[in-house]
Amino acid sequence: MSDWQLTRTFRSGSGEVRWDSLGDPGRDPVVLLHGTPFSSYVWRAVARALARRHHVFVWDMPGYGTSEMSAGQDVSLAAQGRVLTELLAHWDLAEPRVVAHDFGGAVALRAHLLHDARYRSLTLVDPVALAPWGSPFFRLVGAHSDVFEQLPPALHRALVREYVGSASSPGLHPAVLDRLVEPWLGETGQAGFYRQIAQADQRYTDEVQDRYGEITIPVLVCWGEDDTWIPVGKAHELVARIPGARLELIPGAGHLVQEDAPAHLMAALLG
Repeated sequence: MSDWQLTRTFRSGSGEVRWDSLGDPGRDPVVLLHGTPFSSYVWRAVARALARRHHVFVWDMPGYGTSEMSAGQDVSLAAQGRVLTELLAHWDLAEPRVVAHDFGGAVALRAHLLHDARYRSLTLVDPVALAPWGSPFFRLVGAHSDVFEQLPPALHRALVREYVGSASSPGLHPAVLDRLVEPWLGETGQAGFYRQIAQADQRYTDEVQDRYGEITIPVLVCWGEDDTWIPVGKAHELVARIPGARLELIPGAGHLVQEDAPAHLMAALLG
């Protein structure tokens, strides 16, 4: 577990956030946003590579990874967008480059369009951005989260492992899968897993998707061609909505592009 640790803490409006930075301060800043049900751990290889040229900021959203998980916690897209805005002010970042995956894409878009968060550029990696979203499994759990939360620990662990593993096209290394599943185990983690799904409401992207045409910063959309969570057709639809946006399709990668094709993703980011 010592291969990736977040050493700093910020008290946000939705609870304690664990974060860290890599690279020399003063260099061009980059902020990385993870998705669900993941954490900043999925960015470890990309963050370390980017840190050779940039000052890289990573964080676990409230309710995820090593950040606070607590009963009654607001971990919705609305809350996460506000937390990102708070963090940018805390870090004193005026216009960082932002790279956001999955649920993090919606967080970055909401912060930019609703909270006036300013970015130098925005890269969206298989983002949650357009309706409809949510797999049948995701919708089922969301509608019955109180029931799933009562699963015996062994069944819960098996369910989460199967779900997380399905985000990769070639399959995750067992140690990586263990690390991604670990935050969701135990009494606190199990409750946290179903809490974040229960609060994942499509209305939070409905509120902003008709405003994507207002985006004027450079936007790159990267998408795994083998994504079974959000089909690649959504990539073309999203690019068509954002003026000047570019699309980079990544062959052999599923939804979790950072794990499936980190070198290809890095090439796209540096380009």
